[in-house]
Amino acid sequence: MSEEAPPYPAHWEADVVLRDGVPMHIRPIRPEDAQALQEMHQRQSPLSQYYRFFAPMERLSDKDLHRFTHVDHVDRVALVLTSEERILAVGRYDRLDTDVAEVAFYVADSEHGRGLGSVLLEHLAAAGRERGVARFTAEVLPANARMIRVFRDAGYEVRQELDDGVLHVDFHIEETGRSWAVMAEREQRAESLSMRAMLAAGSVVVAALGGPEEVYARRAAESVTAGGFDGPVHLVGLPGEGAYATLTDLAAHVAEEDRPDLAVVAGEPDAVVAAVPQLARLGVHAVAVLSGGFAEEGPEGRRRQVELGRATRAAGMRLLGPASYGLVASGPAGRLAATPRPAPGPGGLALFSQSAAAGAVLLGAVERRGIGVRGFVSAGNRADVSGNDTMQAWQDDDGIRAAVVNLESIGNPRKFSRIARRLGATTPLITLLSGQTGQQVPPGHRVRTTREPQRVLAEMLDQAGVIRARTAAEMLDLAQLFVSQPLPRGPRTAVLSNSGALTSTIAGVARSHGLRPRPAGEGLTALATAQDYARELARLQEDDSWDALVVAHVPPFGGPDPAVWRAVADAAAAGDRPVLASGEGPAGLTAELTSEGRTVPAYATGADAVAALAGAVAHARWRATGRGELVDPSGIAPARARELLAPVLQPLEAGESTRLEPELVAELLACYGLDLVPSLAVTTPQEAVAAAEDLGWPVALKTRDEVLRHRADLGGVRLDLRTAEELTGAMTAMRRDLAATGREPAAFDVQRMAPPGVACVVRGTEDELYGPVVSFGLGGDAVELLDDVSYRIPPLTDVDVAQMVRSAKASPRLFGHRGLPVLDVRALENVIARVSVLTDDLPEVRQILLNPVLVARRGAAILSAVVEVSPPGRADSGRRVLPGVGASGAKMEPWTAAT
Repeated sequence: MSEEAPPYPAHWEADVVLRDGVPMHIRPIRPEDAQALQEMHQRQSPLSQYYRFFAPMERLSDKDLHRFTHVDHVDRVALVLTSEERILAVGRYDRLDTDVAEVAFYVADSEHGRGLGSVLLEHLAAAGRERGVARFTAEVLPANARMIRVFRDAGYEVRQELDDGVLHVDFHIEETGRSWAVMAEREQRAESLSMRAMLAAGSVVVAALGGPEEVYARRAAESVTAGGFDGPVHLVGLPGEGAYATLTDLAAHVAEEDRPDLAVVAGEPDAVVAAVPQLARLGVHAVAVLSGGFAEEGPEGRRRQVELGRATRAAGMRLLGPASYGLVASGPAGRLAATPRPAPGPGGLALFSQSAAAGAVLLGAVERRGIGVRGFVSAGNRADVSGNDTMQAWQDDDGIRAAVVNLESIGNPRKFSRIARRLGATTPLITLLSGQTGQQVPPGHRVRTTREPQRVLAEMLDQAGVIRARTAAEMLDLAQLFVSQPLPRGPRTAVLSNSGALTSTIAGVARSHGLRPRPAGEGLTALATAQDYARELARLQEDDSWDALVVAHVPPFGGPDPAVWRAVADAAAAGDRPVLASGEGPAGLTAELTSEGRTVPAYATGADAVAALAGAVAHARWRATGRGELVDPSGIAPARARELLAPVLQPLEAGESTRLEPELVAELLACYGLDLVPSLAVTTPQEAVAAAEDLGWPVALKTRDEVLRHRADLGGVRLDLRTAEELTGAMTAMRRDLAATGREPAAFDVQRMAPPGVACVVRGTEDELYGPVVSFGLGGDAVELLDDVSYRIPPLTDVDVAQMVRSAKASPRLFGHRGLPVLDVRALENVIARVSVLTDDLPEVRQILLNPVLVARRGAAILSAVVEVSPPGRADSGRRVLPGVGASGAKMEPWTAAT
C-alpha cells in the first residue's frame, strides 16, 4: 500500500472513440466532480442504482461523495468519461491486497450500448498494471447482464462463482494475445465509424468564412458540385444558386433530413474556430478546415489550433486539418471530391498525405498516370485526424485495391505499425518517407523526439508488411500495378520483347531484385508485329512456368504502336497472372492498354517495371507467410516486477533515471524467466577463491570496468580458470596489465563458466516516440562498426522474433556457417521474446542490455545485464486513445522542429 499519494496522473487523461464512433474524454476523478457525480446518479433509474449499490439510493450522501471523489490514484483509482463536462460513466478500483483490487462501473442509463464500460475497463486495467495490480475482482448481481458482458468480452480469462445470490468475478489484467486482439478490433471498429461522417457523408456544407484563404472553400465547392455527389450540398458565403449568407441562415432554413454530416470550411482562423458551435447545432459530425493560420504560424496560431481542437472534440466532431488539402470520399451518396483542385477520376487507389502541398502534388501525379482514386485524405496540421484514423476506415472499404501513405512524420508509430499490419493483410499499403526518413517535422505538426536510429522506422514498416518506396515515381509505379493486376503467385518472371539485348537486360535487373527471370520462348524479332506478339502471348497463356510477365516493345522506327499494346491488353485480360508493359507510347494506366475492364500498367523502362514487380512479389510473400502468434512466455510475474521497481522509482522526478543494482537486476529478470549466470563481486584474491568455491569451478574473472568487462582481447576477462592458483595468478596479471593502461581495476566479478558459444547482444529501450524497441545483434567490433543490428517494435509474434534473428547479416554463424556447430537458436529466441514482453509491460524500464548472451549448442546463457529505469511516460498499452488536442489537463506531445 502507498504511504504518500503521487500527484494527479495527467498521463491517464485521453480522448477515446466509443462504439458508435463518437469521441469522449476520459480522466481521473477530481474532488470538484462531486456535484456532477451527484447529478449523474440522480438521473439514473432505481434499477441502475440498485445494480451499482445493491440497495435503493436516491441520493449519494456527502460522505459517499467525498469518498468517491477523493482518491489517491494508487490504491483507490477512479476514472470518469465526460462529454461537455457532464459525467456519463465512472469506473473505479479499490485495492484489496498487494496485487488485487475490486473493480466497479457505473454507466449513465442514456449511454448504454455505446461501449463506455469496455473503455473504462481498458483504461482502469492499464492504470492498475502501472500501480502494481495484477488481478481484478468484482461482485455483480446475476441480473446485471450488461456488466457481466463487459468482463466476459474483454479478452481476459474470467472466473465466475455464484454465492448467496451474488456473482463473484475474478480475472488477471495482464495483457494477453486475446485481450490485445479484442482491444484492436474494438479500436478499429470505433475509429472507422468516427470517420464515416467524413468518408461516407450523406450531405455536406461548404462555407467561406472571410479572408484571402476562403478561396479554398470556393474551389472546393466547385469540385464538390462537379464531382458527382448525389447528396444535399449547402453553400455558405459563396456564389451559387440557393447559397446562404451565413451558417445561421442555413440553420434557419435547412430541412431536418438535409442537415449536413460534413462541413468543409476555409477563412479567417478566428472565424473558423467561432463557427464550430454553429456547425454543431446544424448536426455536423466532421469538419475539414482547408485554410491555415494555426499552429504553423507560431504561438498564437498554436493557441488557436488547441482551441479549435477542444471545440470540435467537445462537440463530438472529428477534425481534418487545419491547413488540409481536403478529401475525396466514396460513400452511399456518391463520390464526394472536396479538394481545391479537380480530383482524379474514380478508381481503386486510396491516398493519404499530410501537408497541402504534398497532397496537391500527389493528386496531380496520380491524375497524370491515369490512376483512379477511391479516396484521398490530407491531414494538414494533423490536429485530430491522422493517417492511423484513415487506415482504420480503409479497412472497411472493399472498393480499395491499394493504399498509399505519404509520410512526413509519424505521431504514433506503435499504433501505425499495428494498424498497417492489419490493413496490409488484405490491401497492399505503400509508403513514401519524406526526405527518406519519415521524420521531417512540417510547421504546425506535433512530433515527439526519438533517440533511435532511422533504421528503426524502416524495420518497423517492414515488420508491418508496408511496401517502402524510395521516390514518388517508385510509389506510383507500385500503385498502378496493385490497382490493376492480381498479386503474383511467385518470383518466376517471363520476359517478352522484340530485342534479345533488351530481354537480357531486363532479366539481369530482375535477378538483382531476387526474381527468377526466363525468356519467353525464342523471343521476337525487331520487326515483330502485333500479330507476332498476339501469337507469342497466346502461347504463354498455356505455359504454367511463370508467375508474372514483363512485355517490352521498342518500335524500330520510333513512335508508339497501338496495335501491339492492344494485343498485350487482350492477352492480359484473358489470364489471371500480372502483366506489365514497357515501351514508347503509353505511361501509367491508359486506354491503349485496357481490355475488358482490365488495364496493363505501362512503365517508362523495363527496369521500372521490374522494380514494381519485385515489390509486388515481396508483398505477396509477406501476405502468404503466417504472421504467427503473439509471444506469451510462461512463468512471468509483471506485478512482482512493478513491486520491485516501485521503491526505486518513487524518489525520481520525471526525466530522471537510475541504474539498478546487480542484485535487483537479477530479481527483475527472474520475474520474466530470465536467469543470469551466477557471479560474485570480489576485491581480493582470497575473496575470489572463496567465490569460486561457492560457485563451482571452472570460473571466469572479469574486471568491473564498464568498458573492459566483456573485452578478453583488451585484457578485461580471463576464462576457464580451474584452480585457486590460476585464479589468483589471473587476478595479479590483470591488475598489472590494466594498470599499465591507466585503468587498474578496483573490483572484479567471479562468474561460473558457461558452455562455449557465440556472443550476442539483446537490448530493450523505451523511446519517447516509438515506445518499446527491441534490438538484436551478434557481439564483436565488426558487427558494432557495421551496425549489423535488427530492430522490432513490441508486441512481437514468434515469426517477428525468428525474422529478427535471421535478418542480422552475421546470423549464419548461429546456423552452422562454414562447419561451425549449429547453435540453440530457439533458446536465443526465447530470450528475445521475454525481453520484448518485459519492455512492453514495463515502460519504467528505460533500457535493458543483455551483453553478452552466449548461445551454445544447448541453451543460451546471459552473462551480464544492465537495467536503467525512470518514471514511466507511456500508458498506451491495451487501451484505446485518440491523439490529444489540448483538452484541459490532457497530456500533449511537445511542439518541436526537429527529431
